[in-house]
Amino acid sequence: MRELSRLSEEVARWEDMRGRVHDAMDLAELLVTETDDTLVAELTKDIEDLEGALAREEFQLLFSDEHASKDAILAIHAGAGGTESQDWAEMLLRMYLRWAEQQGFGTSILARTEGEGAGVKSVTVEVRGRYAYGRLLAERGVHRLVRLSPFDAAHRRHTSFALVEVLPDIGDEIDIQVSTDELRMDYYRASGHGGQNVQKNDTAVRLTHLPTGIVVTCQNERSQVQNRETAMKILRARLYDLERARQEAEKAKLKGEHVEAGWGNQIRSYVLHPYNMVKDHRTGHETGNTGAVLDGNLDPFIESYLRSRVGAEE
Repeated sequence: MRELSRLSEEVARWEDMRGRVHDAMDLAELLVTETDDTLVAELTKDIEDLEGALAREEFQLLFSDEHASKDAILAIHAGAGGTESQDWAEMLLRMYLRWAEQQGFGTSILARTEGEGAGVKSVTVEVRGRYAYGRLLAERGVHRLVRLSPFDAAHRRHTSFALVEVLPDIGDEIDIQVSTDELRMDYYRASGHGGQNVQKNDTAVRLTHLPTGIVVTCQNERSQVQNRETAMKILRARLYDLERARQEAEKAKLKGEHVEAGWGNQIRSYVLHPYNMVKDHRTGHETGNTGAVLDGNLDPFIESYLRSRVGAEE
């Protein structure tokens, strides 16, 4: 039913565009025989709107992944560097939440491990919206920050790293078998900022998949059952990602093997000192407006990456 709904919406958009093209053509024919400034302005606006709509549909053609239209599970992990990297991980979280809001996407923080003093050690976010996964695929990898540290009394320049992972929310569409014998389930109290408990009962869930060593936590929901179901959804997505990466490693369609959050592996650098620049090392796309990027203006980087992939996976 979800697939039917998605395809119906896609067909409806194209049919609407076809109708608008016919209306514009009729209006253009009318202007051949008579001149009317109001009609000219109306036709000009119609053409501009159609160009924008067509550009949006053309953009969808850049998504090559079979799960591109699905919701996404986004995970951010602070790299080595303690408070510096943990603060950077939280800055990235804010950036992605703002980007999602600008796209009209829904978000839910599924699990969050607070940093020591500031920021977060790791955080997992569900991003709900059309092509959320396809868009966020451009963000997977190591992100590097260079700035004057607000945590350094000498105010020296520091470099921090954080790893961003992106998984498709496959739901129940793909049968991923997970035996209870392969799982260890631990329950604990959900904690908020500063480590204080926010639940009186042990509602937070930690799942460990023994054969692979994958660990998933969820503390967003108020009941243990809901957290367990969400944790299982994330685990199934990780197992699917792992299996597909194993089968298609030579094409590098998914994140593949774990990438260490450190020097030499970054996909993008955010430099706040001694100059302002955000540069994507895969595409060469860059901007000096670092504030806009950190406020969620990621579309130019995402589109640049997707366009660079056209033909690369053939």
